[in-house]
Amino acid sequence: MTNQRPSLPGCLLAVAAFFILFAVIAPTSFLVGAMLERNGTLPGSTADQINEGPPQYQILWQAREIIQNHYVDRTAIEEQRLAYGAISGMVEALGDTGHSRFLSPEMMQAESQALSGDFEGIGAELTTKDGMPVVVSPMENSPAERAGIRAGDVIVAVDGEDTTGMALSNIIQRVRGPKGTTVVLSVLHEGDNQVTDIPIVRAKIPLINVSAHMIPGTQVLLVRIGSFSERVSDDLKTALQQGKVDGAQKIILDLRNSPGGLLDEAIAVASQFLGDGLVMQEQDAQGNRKPLAVKPGGVALDMPLVVLINQGTASAAEIVSGALQDQGRGQLIGQTTFGTGTVLNQFELDDGSALLLATRQWLTPNGRVIWHQGIEPDITVVLPMDVMLITPSRLRTMTPEEFQAAQDVQLQRALETLDKAPNTAHR
Repeated sequence: MTNQRPSLPGCLLAVAAFFILFAVIAPTSFLVGAMLERNGTLPGSTADQINEGPPQYQILWQAREIIQNHYVDRTAIEEQRLAYGAISGMVEALGDTGHSRFLSPEMMQAESQALSGDFEGIGAELTTKDGMPVVVSPMENSPAERAGIRAGDVIVAVDGEDTTGMALSNIIQRVRGPKGTTVVLSVLHEGDNQVTDIPIVRAKIPLINVSAHMIPGTQVLLVRIGSFSERVSDDLKTALQQGKVDGAQKIILDLRNSPGGLLDEAIAVASQFLGDGLVMQEQDAQGNRKPLAVKPGGVALDMPLVVLINQGTASAAEIVSGALQDQGRGQLIGQTTFGTGTVLNQFELDDGSALLLATRQWLTPNGRVIWHQGIEPDITVVLPMDVMLITPSRLRTMTPEEFQAAQDVQLQRALETLDKAPNTAHR
């Protein structure tokens, strides 16, 4: 079986890579956002092969020769960078923004780190919209989140250098760096018309898969999934079982700013709350659909559930949200999700780089398309821009009074909805 992985919506600014969320995965794993298939190494191209190809590609080679012979800044002429830039431009010309893309060997390595361990950087995921780099989501308790980076931020400059027209891979190279060093991002917050300069000190960032804590003064367990990396479903099972021991009667599943991860983990996570049916469908270019079913053995089938989503919810997190919504397992509260959903086919190149090309897409159990559309909440609640999310780690030090006074209106609405919700057990 070939390796597949879902295409996550962008790339983690945190690492020295183009797209951290799409890690190289085990042969039976799928990475979500878009799923990816590894089809081995492609044969290399030579100048003779280009000249024997379509006339348009002869022009490409001609342009390279003109640059080599005439460009005034000789230090900028670096063959590998030119080659990578040409490949990136070719993929970007497909118009599959934020999905199909080119990964350098360093980017491939960083993706592997994102799903298996710690990495150094700022802890934010980036994609492109309308030709500009946009933050999909900052990671929980990351340097980016602590500095004030928000989902939806447009990165207009990095260390004072304008990002307009800059390839996403080049932006990532400028943002990456070792822990302890500083990068300044000039961002335009959603809804603002004034650019804000935000200095961020890079750090070593542990990947927090699952965190959970009882909401003070209630019998409600808040469970947050930061990313769908390896073993997240096992961590979720442990958190849910411990929650029951602590007296939890109801669950709020927080998928806000969760950029996705492995498809196998998305299926396993949804299966903790669903007893049967489908988690998703996969559709090829011919319209053929393959159903992917719930796995047996869920540990929270009989607990009332509400799910929090926002514009930073993407990929694997959207699969879970869509499955729970279609099956009527629990209401979704927040804002429309990011909208990823293609299956990426990974073609490795000779030097360890790779092309990720969309070959299929995934749908919700009821056949709804998520790609470019996202999952709409059942109850729309917009979080004020200056309000930080309440996470399980913050709950650990909160009193019931402090929680009631907090400004996370999405979480507060979820709690109110659970109080009124009928038992939505799924056996």
